[in-house]
Amino acid sequence: MTSASIPVDLINPGQVLASLGFLETADALCSGAVGGFDWTNDAAVRFNLHARGDRNPFERVLEFLSGAELSRIGPSGYKDPPKKKKKNSEEDDAPGNDLIHLDCFPAPVAAPLALPIRLTYANQSLDIAHWTDGSSRNNFKFYAGPRSAAQIAGAMLKGTREKPRKGQRIGELKTKGILTLWKENPSLLAERPFHVLTSMGGSFNFDPRGAWTAIDAGYSPNDQQHCVAASPVVEMMAAIGLEHARPEVDWNGKEKSARYAAWSELLSPLLARAALSGCGPGASLRKFSFKIGLSGKNKIVNFAEEEG
Repeated sequence: MTSASIPVDLINPGQVLASLGFLETADALCSGAVGGFDWTNDAAVRFNLHARGDRNPFERVLEFLSGAELSRIGPSGYKDPPKKKKKNSEEDDAPGNDLIHLDCFPAPVAAPLALPIRLTYANQSLDIAHWTDGSSRNNFKFYAGPRSAAQIAGAMLKGTREKPRKGQRIGELKTKGILTLWKENPSLLAERPFHVLTSMGGSFNFDPRGAWTAIDAGYSPNDQQHCVAASPVVEMMAAIGLEHARPEVDWNGKEKSARYAAWSELLSPLLARAALSGCGPGASLRKFSFKIGLSGKNKIVNFAEEEG
């Protein structure tokens, strides 16, 4: 077993979900993983992760993400609808155009922009499909608009590029993804994966540091094609963390909020899922709640407050 830890902000819901995502992915790649939060020093909370093998489990997960090829998953017989040609469309260059057909599909309807995705690297694969959850649970699909889940995941993994200029084979890098951050400084990314921020034009909306809401002042980052800084690691790992566990969602009139918990003991993924939802399997828990806001048609995560 190899152990490692990273700093975590417990009032950032995306970081807590992403910590569970690291645990889930380390268990899938290395097996035998356990993880939990250490808040002995409340000003420097850390997430501890243990997994089989002789490598830092955070490095192992980040290497997988940086090298992963992305495919979309559709039900048997699914075909993409005809593409609508749009000026300056990036659809043809978007990752995830490979399509895998499965007989067992998680949702009753295959929405083209919400198809599940599969990440594959070194003969290991991981499916991410929480936004297609056909159960009674909240699917935590926060993104909206014309971008697909595969396009968003591709931007988080590989970044995005400008359209190639004349004489260029590929366009210049527009926003960085995990691949570029890993190439630039793998040690820093493994040591502080949630704190390496970069500009992002669009995401799954799990990191509140990249969230914005309209203030009726005549300005929109989308309209001005401006980017906001957040963590692509948080975005991808939170999506994985939501695969088997969800915060509890509450309605309070027109306002929606959600609750989650952090746990102190080293737990397996199965027990950690229950702990995140606030059902402590004999573990010490700290519970938090956050408001779910709106940014246009997108839902956004706000920073949380600890419950007494």
